[in-house]
Amino acid sequence: MAALGKKITKDGKSVGSFDLPKAIFDEALMDHLVYDYVLSYLASQRQGTAKVKGRSEVSGGGKKPYRQKGTGNARQGSSRAPNHVGGGVVFGPNPRSYKYSLPKKMRARALRSVLNQKMKEEKLFIIDDLAFDKPDTKLVASMMKNLDVKKALIVDQNNKNLYLSARNLKSAKYVESQSLNVFDILKYDNLLLSTAGLRVVEERLTHED
Repeated sequence: MAALGKKITKDGKSVGSFDLPKAIFDEALMDHLVYDYVLSYLASQRQGTAKVKGRSEVSGGGKKPYRQKGTGNARQGSSRAPNHVGGGVVFGPNPRSYKYSLPKKMRARALRSVLNQKMKEEKLFIIDDLAFDKPDTKLVASMMKNLDVKKALIVDQNNKNLYLSARNLKSAKYVESQSLNVFDILKYDNLLLSTAGLRVVEERLTHED
């Protein structure tokens, strides 16, 4: 049996109900997949640019610091050896990529999982139309107030005015439906999804499954 969703306006008024697509809303919460997805996402955000110089990269040190015998000190070949101040670093960090990706089906199931959880918690709002005539942050703030949400991820398709309107709010973030991801959904308490965005997400998850 398909899940039934409510379609509402930006003002919070109900404009009917409809069957939620089974391609999205037919998945139980799978904690392990969500956990793996978040780890993969965070690992991919790491820059991996830490770098130190090894012995061969430190300038100077071409001359033997003192003669081999007769000083009472241990023999040394270079003042840039790792045991000297200003010398190279042994086994230090070098630029690398921490990125790794999950299989496509695992990503799709994790996304469906968190979408279903938001629906069950009644924190998923299907907005009939999120069109804005012009960028206006106050309109987005008013919309969130009408829907009684304090922190929201707003999802639509090719809506530049909405993006420009939401980017000045700390409590809101706009993402394209094609870029919707598990991490952002978990980060924001509520999910405001346009009907146009829902169709794109449905098509995306249908192809990724």
